[in-house]
Amino acid sequence: MRMIYTITAYTKSTLYYVAFGISLVVFDLIQRICLRLGGYHAHKKSVDILNFLLVQSLRILGTKVTFRNPYKLPENAPLIIACNHQSMNDIPPCLWFFRKHHPKFVAKKELGKGIPSISYNLKHGGAALIDRKDAKQSISAIVQLGKYLEKNHHAAIIYPEGTRSRNGVPKRFSPNGLKMLVKHAPSAYVVPVTINNSWRLVEKGGFPMGTGVHLSLDVHEPIKADSMDFDTLFARVEREITSAVIG
Repeated sequence: MRMIYTITAYTKSTLYYVAFGISLVVFDLIQRICLRLGGYHAHKKSVDILNFLLVQSLRILGTKVTFRNPYKLPENAPLIIACNHQSMNDIPPCLWFFRKHHPKFVAKKELGKGIPSISYNLKHGGAALIDRKDAKQSISAIVQLGKYLEKNHHAAIIYPEGTRSRNGVPKRFSPNGLKMLVKHAPSAYVVPVTINNSWRLVEKGGFPMGTGVHLSLDVHEPIKADSMDFDTLFARVEREITSAVIG
């Protein structure tokens, strides 16, 4: 039985990576065409389709993806979506399920080059690319994103842990990025989101991938950013996210 499971896991992982890779390569070209010929909205539509395909490709692994949101998110105000971070597989579901809010990422600058589709979208889709070794640059990039959110009523996705948890146990949240976004997008709503079981997909290092995983995203009640002082807001966001993480 163990041998059968191992063979199945390697086979499914190989097929998944083939589908994943083809999607990134093909949509790298599609994104470039869409942005050049149709501008922002055409480019965004291409990114939406890409993320739909990336979420669907997880089905090859037997992954079930569940998104639970019992709240009506404001559509006429900026959103700051704060999530725990368990693997790179967190990203396509976040972009897909929050797509109508035009989500932008706060991401490390290394992701902005060399990765088909992903790097192009980060560089041209409005993300804040930060240099973790350069505090001044990081703050400036996040400030600009906050101002953009305030003006355009779009959304930002931020992982306050900074780096992903490899065993699902949340790391200590850092307030800096969230604080800058709240300061420069004062009309925003902060939306805590708990991600579960994404880490199980890469529990063995990424190959083979975990199979039969139930990846879930649970949205908590949106919080008006200026309804309380930041320290109280930050503590509440961290508590709501981490309290819903399962083992």
